[in-house]
Amino acid sequence: MDIFQSKNYMKGFIPYAFAAFLIGIAGGLSTVLGPSFVQDMRLPYNNTTWTALAQAISTAACAPILGRLLDLLGRRTTLLSGIGIFTIGNLLSALAPSLLFMLFARFVVGIGMAAIAPTIMSYIVTEFPPKETAKGFSLYMLISSAAVIFGPSLGGLIINIFSWRILIWINVALSLFFLILCFFTCPKTDFSPKKIDSFDIKGSIFVFLFFSFLLCIPSFGQNFGWLSFSFIVVLLLSIFSLIGLILSEKSARNPILSREFMQRKTFILPVIILFLTQGLMQANMTNIIVFVNYTQPDNTVISGYAISIMYLGMSLGSILLGPLSDRFEPKQILTVSLFLTAVGCGIMLLFSKTASLLMLAASLGILGFGLGANAAIFMKIVLSDLPEGTVGFSTGIYGLFRDLAAPFGVAVFVPMFTNRITQLVADNTVNLSAAFAAVKSIHMLAIIELCCIAIGIIIVQLLPKIHQKQHTN
Repeated sequence: MDIFQSKNYMKGFIPYAFAAFLIGIAGGLSTVLGPSFVQDMRLPYNNTTWTALAQAISTAACAPILGRLLDLLGRRTTLLSGIGIFTIGNLLSALAPSLLFMLFARFVVGIGMAAIAPTIMSYIVTEFPPKETAKGFSLYMLISSAAVIFGPSLGGLIINIFSWRILIWINVALSLFFLILCFFTCPKTDFSPKKIDSFDIKGSIFVFLFFSFLLCIPSFGQNFGWLSFSFIVVLLLSIFSLIGLILSEKSARNPILSREFMQRKTFILPVIILFLTQGLMQANMTNIIVFVNYTQPDNTVISGYAISIMYLGMSLGSILLGPLSDRFEPKQILTVSLFLTAVGCGIMLLFSKTASLLMLAASLGILGFGLGANAAIFMKIVLSDLPEGTVGFSTGIYGLFRDLAAPFGVAVFVPMFTNRITQLVADNTVNLSAAFAAVKSIHMLAIIELCCIAIGIIIVQLLPKIHQKQHTN
């Protein structure tokens, strides 16, 4: 169905571009927050997992809930509310006196992001011409990733000169500034808010509980042990919440998770590939920071530079490769972009304890190029041909699984990396220093990631042809 509504779609995209830029620049600056915070609090490095996981849980688990609210409240209300919550979360982060308080603060930040992202995707799906949606998604990714380019480097410099609190206060100021900009540039429409009684409250509670516990499973298993009491409790809670979710969604008039949308082949296969590949981005960023801290403790800024280059690669990939899926079959372009992510991961096998900026940048830059293209192409495939009136909750559901991919990577690959270093250092039979243990661990990680990407490329070949379907329609 053609749901193109506005001839001035590029002008109308301005406030959503502002919101995307805010998430990008604030996220880039915050990339170095976790390791710096735990170091300042004199906590073990594996606590970096919890700071990243707290934000990831709310970003992912709240996405379908806020996507459904988007259909009820409209884009303007949802966008401004999301930026407001994002601002409050950063304010709380700047004031955090302890790990527990910081976890809550990053959780609030994630709620704001969960409202903003589906709203931006909804605008592109609804207002851009169908033959230019990949261009719109690529523009979205370009703005987001370009805003992050200087974030890690600048964030590292700010922390080295001042402190991580000053870094977050800058995020608070940026959030307030863009909230004002979006308030005046996002036009009021004739949208009439729908009655809240059509909202699936019980389903939203179980959606939040299940996906929150699900995200905790790998982290609890790797940090506390797969037979530990903490892990078993989280596992049981996830099972009980899944049962509650299934029962509540079966009886719901407007379920949070639409079965019709999720049963599509163009949804299921991209989500599987997302979990195998896109989760590498956040995990590798965190692991590179920790890797440099172990191998070159006097040169920690180098990791910030390398991550900035990764986002430069994402920007180039999103604008150069992503839009090609409007002209050529998306699955073909996706195969190329996944191959590039494999090249980036393969370079990690060459890392040593004296890995240069050039080596780190080559790995993350090529990886970023592929990931930037992937993101736009996935959105093109999953969000094509949506029936009118389903855009909000569809983008929210996709946002859930897209945002689950990154914390999945963090929850699996970050503890795998840090715990492997701890094990090697503690093993008296190998007698490795922390630096050499970090090298061994990063090599192991690269091999596992290459296997995941290879499986992803195979699954891509099973995707239906999007252009042929649109031509037939």
